[in-house]
Parts: sequence; structure tokens; C-alpha cells
Amino acid sequence: MLRSLSLIIVLGVLATTVPATSATRSDAASLAAAKRMMQPGPEDRALASESGTWNVVSTLRLTPDAKPIVTRGIIATRRMIGNYQQEIMKPAPGSDTRDFRRLAYLHYFRVQGCWQYVSMDTRFPVGIMPAKGCEKAHDGELTLEFGSIPFVGLGDKVEGRSINSNLVIVHDGPDHEYIRQYWTRADGTGQRWLAVQYEYTRRD
Repeated sequence: MLRSLSLIIVLGVLATTVPATSATRSDAASLAAAKRMMQPGPEDRALASESGTWNVVSTLRLTPDAKPIVTRGIIATRRMIGNYQQEIMKPAPGSDTRDFRRLAYLHYFRVQGCWQYVSMDTRFPVGIMPAKGCEKAHDGELTLEFGSIPFVGLGDKVEGRSINSNLVIVHDGPDHEYIRQYWTRADGTGQRWLAVQYEYTRRD
């Protein structure tokens, strides 16, 4: 009887300790993978090299045949928050440009092998705009795609239009780049045009 009881106790101890050991090893492996994915890669270092202040020229064309609206006197400040690039765009000090804030975050998600982007702009009722791209940059050009964007319209009434848009980042040197959005209205025409362009020139 005593032997049987001792054997039951030993088996019980083994049953409770073996899974715990496996779980501990699994957790350790997961942490190692997570730590590895957080190490800065070439994409993160490229984003970090853009930290600083940039002069920005904004060009907006809401319809294909509209006259471009060009706005100067804008600055963008970029910095890294971990592996995420944060950009805050606003009027430059002393500028006549109406006050606004445009926040954007750009990140290379190594687990998925894709670029992730999100922007918010206090000038327009566009909501929070996420974009994603899993293709590599080619010749200094990186393209991401937004989801369908609800567009308020141009008149006195909310028109509820839908715009399809991409985000094209073009680097033509360490101190100069463009961010462009090509729009296609969901109206059956398939017409596409350059609707938004930000030209960046490094300030410091």
C-alpha cells in the first residue's frame, strides 16, 4: 500500500512538472524570436537616417482638371520611436499657413515582411488612414496602398464619394524626397491622377 501511494505521488509530480518545463522552453523561444524581430534591420536604419526637420511644399489637386493648390511654409519633424518613424507636419514658425497638424507613422513589420503606414490630418475629414505594402522598394521608390477612402465631396452637401489611393514614397537623395498620392474615383471611369504631393527638402 505504501509503495503504491509513493508511486502515485511520483507520477503526479512528473505530470505537473514536465508540461511546465516544456512551456518554459516554449516561452523562452518565443521571447528570443520576438527580441530578434525587434533588432533594427536595414529598413529601420534607413528610417532613422531621415530623422530631423524638413521643409515641405504641398501640392493638392482634388479633381483631375483642378488648378493645383500649392502651399509653402510647412515643416515636418521626423524621429524614431523604437522602430517606428513618427512624422509631425505643421506650419513653419512665422508662416502664414493656417494652423494644422498631420501625423504619420511608417514602420517595416519584419514578422510579415511588409511596410505599414498610418496618417491623420486635421485639415480634412478623412479619418485615420492606414496603408500597407509588401513589395520591396525599387530604384528608391516604395508604393503602399490605402483602403478605400470616403471623400466628403466639394459642394455644400456630403456627397459620400469613394476614392482609391496609393502612397508612393520617392527618394532621390538623402536630403530630398517626394510623397505622392494617386487617386482613382470609384465612379466607373478608372481615371487616375496625382492628387496630393509633398516635396521634402532636409532642413537640419
